[in-house]
Amino acid sequence: MRSHSPLILAAATLPLAVMGSLAAAQSDGADPSIDANAIEAATYDGGPLPEGQSALTAKVQVLLDRANISPGIVDGWKGGMSSSAIHAFEVREGLTADGVMDQAVWDALGGNAAAPITSTYTVTEEDHARIGGPLPDDYAEMAKMDWLHYTSVSEKLAEDFHMDQEFLEALNPGSNFAPGNTITVVQPTEDATGEVADIEIDKSSQRLIARDASGGIIANYPVAIGSEQTPSPSGNVEVEAIAIEPTYSYNPDLNFQQGDNDEFLTIPPGPNGPVGLVWIDLSKPTYGIHGTPEPASLFTAQSHGCVRMTNWDALELAHMVSAGTTVRFVE
Repeated sequence: MRSHSPLILAAATLPLAVMGSLAAAQSDGADPSIDANAIEAATYDGGPLPEGQSALTAKVQVLLDRANISPGIVDGWKGGMSSSAIHAFEVREGLTADGVMDQAVWDALGGNAAAPITSTYTVTEEDHARIGGPLPDDYAEMAKMDWLHYTSVSEKLAEDFHMDQEFLEALNPGSNFAPGNTITVVQPTEDATGEVADIEIDKSSQRLIARDASGGIIANYPVAIGSEQTPSPSGNVEVEAIAIEPTYSYNPDLNFQQGDNDEFLTIPPGPNGPVGLVWIDLSKPTYGIHGTPEPASLFTAQSHGCVRMTNWDALELAHMVSAGTTVRFVE
């Protein structure tokens, strides 16, 4: 019988079918007028979210995150991930589900009575641990390393607070994020808790819905899925194992060939590895649910068939699933 106790493995080596090309983030530069005061003062007065980047959209993204409906990155930009999160929230709350901001959504999010959206944080020496310089793109060069580190403290802190790195830096102009510096961050939710009995991956909406045994929604996340050429699985599979900080087994005979690399490589773990900080192994060989080094790319890039999440969402999910959890792919 398959065990249903959580199976968390450290630095496991697993065969994978993963990364597609990574697209650039949706923004061309953060709006310097958006600061902590603007975000706190933002209120909804009707109509869809403003085009482009706005303090209101940043606030709504944080409120969705607190409702366990992940917007992906908090960046203040109106776009596909935010619209999909609004739609997911509307479905869960029994509202008109069109993915468009309206008064009913604002009220259900508690927008007028929300706790402070931003806060301050003092950078620590620990935040600077395991930070390094630029990483190679070539897998053979990556394989020579021990850890695929964050390349800046702001990248690490952005992930800690579910933020886009550029947005975090824009909220803290002139900061070098040195130990002892006090910076402005948003306040997302604490990690969701519970036992996930069923995972639904809706390919059309690019959302992953985690449900408990009674069918209640514990959390809902944006994901990247496979392309027509390298599709994600169909039908039902199961979780077989969960690995935190996994290594990446590159096998061009099974998956894809990167550059001139035509031999098997073991690529070390780390937040900027091909599968980020998590690998949730599925019963369909070489397929899994995993993190990403490019959280802004979820709705602008496709995988080689696996299901890609932000590192923080993948970590949250990993601690709520067990070997044997059902995973359903819905077209």
